[in-house]
Amino acid sequence: MSTGVWTERAEKVSQTVKGIFWSRTSQRIKVFLLGRSLSDGLIAKLVLCVLLSIVGYLYMQPLIYMVSTMLKPLNDLLDPTVGLIPRELTWENMHTAYRGLVYGEAIRNTALLSVSCSIVQVFICAVTGYALAKMNVPFKGFFSAMIILSFLIPPQVIIIPLYVIYSKLHLLGTIWVFLVPAVFGQGVKSALFILIFRQFFKAQPISLEEAAKLDGASTFRLFFFIMLPLARSACLVVFLFSFIWYWNLYYEPGMFLTNSFTPLSIRLDHLQEVLNPSPFGANTVQSDVDPTTESAKMGAAFLIIAPPIIVFMFLQRWFVTGIERTGIVE
Repeated sequence: MSTGVWTERAEKVSQTVKGIFWSRTSQRIKVFLLGRSLSDGLIAKLVLCVLLSIVGYLYMQPLIYMVSTMLKPLNDLLDPTVGLIPRELTWENMHTAYRGLVYGEAIRNTALLSVSCSIVQVFICAVTGYALAKMNVPFKGFFSAMIILSFLIPPQVIIIPLYVIYSKLHLLGTIWVFLVPAVFGQGVKSALFILIFRQFFKAQPISLEEAAKLDGASTFRLFFFIMLPLARSACLVVFLFSFIWYWNLYYEPGMFLTNSFTPLSIRLDHLQEVLNPSPFGANTVQSDVDPTTESAKMGAAFLIIAPPIIVFMFLQRWFVTGIERTGIVE
């Protein structure tokens, strides 16, 4: 063969190799950008990150505004040119809020109320839910309907009868106005918690119950040593929900509790009077919009929500797992 033929073949081979190289490179770039499926490409991940950042900012914006305001001195707060980032940071507002709330006493009352009622609710709702799910209780359908009905009735409708009953029982101003309903399965959102436990125990295989009974287990042992340990995830979910709802409770404490036992929510409501008392007396109506106390009120709000946030940060992994296992989210 002549040299020209070999040169022509070499050029064809070179072009073929280049074609294969660019084809594979373009395929790799395509897979890198678009992915093998819709969700694993770089563009899809960037779009997802942008959307999550926007949603996260919308949810976090009130908290960011709260933290920014409570750390601003009064000059920065009144200056419209200062945005979220203050010129200087100050902790004086936090100290003022701490003193105004009487934080040590108020958080002790709130924690005692939330933790004790939540523990009672977990136990009572677990027993009730197990009875409705696994035991032959007479009029079970009627009791289930009454539980659902109690969930639908707003608390404002029955607040006056409850006030009269608690007054006759001399329970007003004490923590018992919340513990007694919880003991009888009528605490805050107890109906919802009973339905959660009922659904959880109903999903347990009946063969487990039959095997335990064949081994001689009584109903008491079956519940406390087999079913209740299995319901740890449901117990955690109910405890956290109950804890948060009791912690943020405002309407009922405002009606039933007095100055002798005041939680944080009531102290926050009276904070304006403490920070800027009226010269015409405590009963004088004042405007809630006072720029000079705005930073201290934001600091007080942050002090109130900080403990539940810390609790959730420690328990979030088990909380999410519990949500999945109890069937609340499918």
